[in-house]
Amino acid sequence: MPELPDIVTYLKALEPRILGERLSRVRIASTFLLRTAEPPIREVEGRVVRDLKRIGKRIAIGVENDLWLVLHLMIAGRLHWRPAPASLAGRNHLGAFDFPKGSLVLTEAGTKRRASLHLVSGEKALHAMDPGGIDIFETSLESFRAALTAENRTLKRALTDPRMVDGIGNAYSDEILYAAQLSPILRTHKLKPEEWDRLFAAARQTLELWIGRLQSEAGESFPENVTAFHKEMAVHGRYGQPCPRCGEKVLRIRYADNETNYCARCQTDGVVLADRSLSRLFGSEWPRTLEELEELKRR
Repeated sequence: MPELPDIVTYLKALEPRILGERLSRVRIASTFLLRTAEPPIREVEGRVVRDLKRIGKRIAIGVENDLWLVLHLMIAGRLHWRPAPASLAGRNHLGAFDFPKGSLVLTEAGTKRRASLHLVSGEKALHAMDPGGIDIFETSLESFRAALTAENRTLKRALTDPRMVDGIGNAYSDEILYAAQLSPILRTHKLKPEEWDRLFAAARQTLELWIGRLQSEAGESFPENVTAFHKEMAVHGRYGQPCPRCGEKVLRIRYADNETNYCARCQTDGVVLADRSLSRLFGSEWPRTLEELEELKRR
């Protein structure tokens, strides 16, 4: 799922292409994409784009008459910039927004149609779509701590809850927790003052690092390779590969369609966290430490 660094990079690329330009036509190829009926989508056609905003993991495009197109890419949705009028042939093409300089095309891989488009009228309606999480770059350490301790969650769940923190998902939460050297299952009510300092600094520095890196990679081009997996990441998507800090193999916790990647040596004092796949593999001999894990693998 595109997260804060990806959305910021998309917005930067959209500014010179559509800000101040007239939206000539909206084409909807999938009946699942548009989630609102009022105002009708044709209301935005012929209107000039006046503003671009990030609402959590959503992209909001504001046009004349205080109308807002709000795109949520979910897991597999991606944006592309192509010569107008771009073709919408192919089942992955959900819609297009045609401008004088080109077409903004929305695609979604796979068969599940989760990406969405809403058209709302007015700032109040736009604000209602905000889950309410704090913006890591516009908050203090005290407000950050207050938000994450509103409920006694694990750090992983707290960081990825859009009601608590704005724009962070599975990928960057892994990187933040690795940078802070904190366990993903540590409870927010258990953190010590120095650990809050590390977590807050790591969140800002990690997101700043990736915003800069993604924008540098895109340059003047439109970002076409938006992905949750980057070879430069420390732990996310690197299960079984060496930790760049200590060399120990990166481990994972798998659940539903997601997984959490972490380094036991750097983040959990060598403790191997419970994982369904490991539990099925080792049964009652499930390892509690890295040493026990290595011993079982040698058998």
